[in-house]
Amino acid sequence: MSDRHSVSRLTKDGIRFEILVKPESAFSFRQGKTKSILEVLITNTIFLDANKGLRASEKALQKSFGTVNPLKIAEVILSKGTFQMTTQQRKQLIQEKRKKIISFISRQSVDPRTNLPHPPTRIEQAMSQIRYSIDPSKVIEEQAKEVIKLLRPFLPLKVENALVSVQIPSGYSRKAYGFVKGFGSIKREEWKDDGSWFAIVELPAGLYGSFLEKLGEKTRGNLKTKLLD
Repeated sequence: MSDRHSVSRLTKDGIRFEILVKPESAFSFRQGKTKSILEVLITNTIFLDANKGLRASEKALQKSFGTVNPLKIAEVILSKGTFQMTTQQRKQLIQEKRKKIISFISRQSVDPRTNLPHPPTRIEQAMSQIRYSIDPSKVIEEQAKEVIKLLRPFLPLKVENALVSVQIPSGYSRKAYGFVKGFGSIKREEWKDDGSWFAIVELPAGLYGSFLEKLGEKTRGNLKTKLLD
């Protein structure tokens, strides 16, 4: 890899396909910031070995991708395949994933002494005491669970869900429904004849306070909630 080009690879049906891409544009594309694959590609050729200039045949492309359109194939390779990042790109991705892991732990866990979530800054300080190498390609949830185990000697953490009953009058029920559904898992619900809505919702205990605050804003305080045992 050079500063001017990088290789993205994807293996399908036992065949490795490669494309030549611009490192910065490819990194931006993988993050969803660049939409056009044309801004990313050095050439629209699909290779079997880019270093040797060995091109993939149309027969192989059709069999593996269902098309011979190089732009569509390149999008699949870059989105689902591996990508050689620069040192700076990898560092940036690790920093971003670290912040997301900290945020995830803050939302999903509570301090068992107070049953309140730990602030992200407290979790970040505790993480400085453990040795954990963040993998930019590994999913956040999986890494967060590993970090929680390592943090427990330094920070009391309890991971649990909360059950909350919610009652919302007809004037706000339909507007609030989508919000509640996106915030947690609806275990039971009932639409009343008057258009009001009742539900029992399961959500991470660390999100309980934020859930009540935001739901209160959406309903202008016209709701009834109860934390269930």
